[in-house]
Amino acid sequence: MNRRTFVTLMAATGVAAALAGCGFQLRRAPKLGFTRIALLGFPTGSALRLELVRAIEATGSTRVVDTGNEAEVVLRCNQDQRQQLVAATTAAAQVRELSLVTRLKFRVTTADQEKVLIPDTELATARDMTYTETTALGKQQEAEQLYRAMQADIVDQ
Repeated sequence: MNRRTFVTLMAATGVAAALAGCGFQLRRAPKLGFTRIALLGFPTGSALRLELVRAIEATGSTRVVDTGNEAEVVLRCNQDQRQQLVAATTAAAQVRELSLVTRLKFRVTTADQEKVLIPDTELATARDMTYTETTALGKQQEAEQLYRAMQADIVDQ
């Protein structure tokens, strides 16, 4: 082993030891205080519900069940909505900017609904995007990507 390889190896070992010694750990999924949750009231095929299921089951300690009877905690969706609002137009009334909004209204209770853990809450995210009629198909795909990013933001909250 030549001197350069030896010095590089020692430097890498030193950095690894320093990171381990300071308590550095990779970010992990949060540990939830329950083992079974039911997600009720979501529209059929809701992309937000699917994202929530993935995030909850990624914790490893909690699983999503189908009915409130099997669950310890129930997250009841009151509203899962996507909106497209016109934010700006030209003098000729052509749309130039859209505002995309994703909204989730929910509450969390115990399975028997005797105790409200999180009262009625609304989470909303919005993104603006430019728009031209000539690139409508591409803008539709961009809007879908923005909606997926907004769903991920809501799930992270």
